[in-house]
Amino acid sequence: MLKSIRVADYMTRNLVTLKPHVSVNDSIRILLENRISGAPVVDDSGSLVGVFSESDCLKGALQASYHETEIGSVAEYMTQDPQTISPDSSILDAAEIFIADHRRRLPVVDKGKLVGQISRRDLLRAMDDFSRKHTL
Repeated sequence: MLKSIRVADYMTRNLVTLKPHVSVNDSIRILLENRISGAPVVDDSGSLVGVFSESDCLKGALQASYHETEIGSVAEYMTQDPQTISPDSSILDAAEIFIADHRRRLPVVDKGKLVGQISRRDLLRAMDDFSRKHTL
């Protein structure tokens, strides 16, 4: 059953992450170079402190433009205390969160540390693998 497939089985483990002190300009470059739309923000201990997205980049650019100031750092614009999921959760639990909250991805946290990320595409891959194994 799909209920038995864990988030840890399909999450991405090698993530591009950002630090809170990184400038928005540098983070834009990092997102573009890695062709990603957002990244988890971690402190020096590897604990998740936020999530930074393309929308956050735009907020920073607009605010700096309106106030004619420097654009600032990731910490100023990131989403703090983002919703997370455990690596032991079922992919169905993740699917419910994606549908209810219109999320594209969720940081995976174990004992306060970022260990991966699960996306809607990862869930589709899990469902495809399951259907291939369980259909004649």
